[in-house]
Amino acid sequence: MRAQAKLGLFLLLSPLLLWLTLLILIPHVDMLLVSLRERIGVGQYQIGLGNYFTFFSEPLYLRTFLRTAVMSILATAITLLIAFPVSYYIAKMARGRVRSALFLLCLVPFWVSELVRTFGWMILLRETGIISNLLQILNLTDGPVELLYNDAAIMVGLVYTSMLFMVVPLVTTLESLPDEVIEAGYDLGGSGLSVLREIVIPHAMPGIVSGCIVVFMLSLGNYLTPTMLGGKDSLWFTELIYSQFIVRFNWELGAAFGFMLLILSSTIVWGMLKLTGQSLEKTMG
Repeated sequence: MRAQAKLGLFLLLSPLLLWLTLLILIPHVDMLLVSLRERIGVGQYQIGLGNYFTFFSEPLYLRTFLRTAVMSILATAITLLIAFPVSYYIAKMARGRVRSALFLLCLVPFWVSELVRTFGWMILLRETGIISNLLQILNLTDGPVELLYNDAAIMVGLVYTSMLFMVVPLVTTLESLPDEVIEAGYDLGGSGLSVLREIVIPHAMPGIVSGCIVVFMLSLGNYLTPTMLGGKDSLWFTELIYSQFIVRFNWELGAAFGFMLLILSSTIVWGMLKLTGQSLEKTMG
């Protein structure tokens, strides 16, 4: 019976193991090996860290690297500030069909692809778009206003794209908080702010950290939104990776950039877990 149980467990886990091995482990190992190759001639390579030295010696690469990290952290913070009250209302205040309808409204934008959603923002924010025309009708501007191709447009796109991935873990976590605990906090003389600080936020911390990790990773690795809403002059690290692989055919440097992005994201996630006192197992479980 024990042997049959082990066999059954192996068969159940085999699709996951195959997926992890074939689509994640092997490609990353291969990319690491490619990043360690230094081109010394036509079709001639040697093993070394030259590609990583190139990254650290070029100010443009470092500046874009840091800008992408800061913008992604800022997008995560804005998404959390917007999603938390929405999630709290859905989880603790809305009831019945209203709760279902609100949650459905959060899902509706994801019924279409990210490309379509980004084009929608381009239609809204462009010089001849709805927002520009509305500002002119209200006499708030003297002429058309171009709201595209800047950091604000990128931030709007990143927050909009990631909102659902913050709302879902927050709603799930907040739903497990008994209403009686919140009522007890008020009965003991707590204010709304103190109940939020002492009861709601500590209970929701696993959902907050989980949502922040997902949103940060999505923002950091996003290519479409910064390219389309930020324009050709926007600096986003994934664009540099794309340029090295597709435009310049410099796979060695592109692979090194990819690993630097992986190291950056892993370091920030590790720091976030340490700062909040959460574990990855607790946050994702």
